Amino acid sequence: MHLLAIVGSPRKNQKTDTLVDKAIEGFKSLNEDNTVKKIYLSDHNINYCKDCLVCWKEIKAEPYAKCVIRDDMDWIYEEIVKADRLIFGTPVHMGYATGMVMTFLERICWTFGRPEKNYLDVKGCPAPRKMVDRKAIIIAVSGMIPPRYKRFVTGRHLRLKEQSTIRSMRKLLENVCR
Repeated sequence: MHLLAIVGSPRKNQKTDTLVDKAIEGFKSLNEDNTVKKIYLSDHNINYCKDCLVCWKEIKAEPYAKCVIRDDMDWIYEEIVKADRLIFGTPVHMGYATGMVMTFLERICWTFGRPEKNYLDVKGCPAPRKMVDRKAIIIAVSGMIPPRYKRFVTGRHLRLKEQSTIRSMRKLLENVCR
């Protein structure tokens, strides 16, 4: 099984990166044959979506529609297709994922989805271009701690209890990797 980890933090070796690494450790511990590739979005040239809708109009394209923008996303699309499992890691800035993650998500929305789903009265919502048993987890890291999560925190410096975090990450990965 192949895991692709995509890190959307501009800072390497910090909290987001550490938690993604813990998730990768858990994934590798489940089966020694599991392979992992880790991508830092900050290391790549990813341009903004131009909203030209070329990918949106390519209804028949599989496993993804080609984007007219030539940049490092061409390579990242291929890596996503090869992956059986995905991990997305992002810090939370101003209440949202980082700008580079939002740019990345805008670029994959219609390349991997086609406008065929309807939800309530909304028509043209994304449906997968190809049905693949691909599971994903999202790791969002924030400096603010909501009251219900304070039980995971200890000490004056509000550090995560490492054992609790590792157990939680392992349990999450066991469910994702089934």
